[in-house]
Amino acid sequence: MFFVTGSCKKDSGENGTVKDGDGHVYSVVKIGTQLWTAENLRATKYNDGKPIPLVTNNAEWESLNSAGFCWYDNDSDSYKEEYGALYNWDAVNSGKLAPVGWHVATDADFAALTKFLGSDSVAGGKLKEKSTTHWAVPNTGATNASGFTAIPGGFRHLDGRFFEIGQSNNLWTSSHATSDFEFCWGLGYNYKNISRNVYDKRYGFSVRCVKD
Repeated sequence: MFFVTGSCKKDSGENGTVKDGDGHVYSVVKIGTQLWTAENLRATKYNDGKPIPLVTNNAEWESLNSAGFCWYDNDSDSYKEEYGALYNWDAVNSGKLAPVGWHVATDADFAALTKFLGSDSVAGGKLKEKSTTHWAVPNTGATNASGFTAIPGGFRHLDGRFFEIGQSNNLWTSSHATSDFEFCWGLGYNYKNISRNVYDKRYGFSVRCVKD
């Protein structure tokens, strides 16, 4: 997919916000020709209203072979609103995690986003929230020139432990990689690039959505 040259700006009008299955409202940002949610997803229900299983126990998380989500450190009061939820890839693969008319970003969506922002070596800085309110110092290269406002929600390891709040923002894609590993794109507090990786589908990562 190719993009015409243009500015990155906050979308306005009827596309300025979108609601998830819970009724949470998200800001929307237009980057190139794509419309992205400008916040990490925090839905606890699919877009058909069915609940996504909340999994807090470490052993249960590690052995899970179906959809699940959690809050960082199992603490919704501290992390839900600003950092969003952490989902395993089976929740992503349900096809019902994003708001109606939207989809969890694909590998191709991230590739197109990165190309529009210049390259993977600089796109991370343009995607990250500029301040160190959420990101650890030094938050290298952060300008948020895109308006994407990436927030470092950390992740849940496949063994159930939590890591890197304030340091990393790993974002699942809905694109399949291998039998047990899936594509995600990652941002860090100490570098300005964005990296494309594959992880075991039992990891808990953040999610961003793109308008269909």
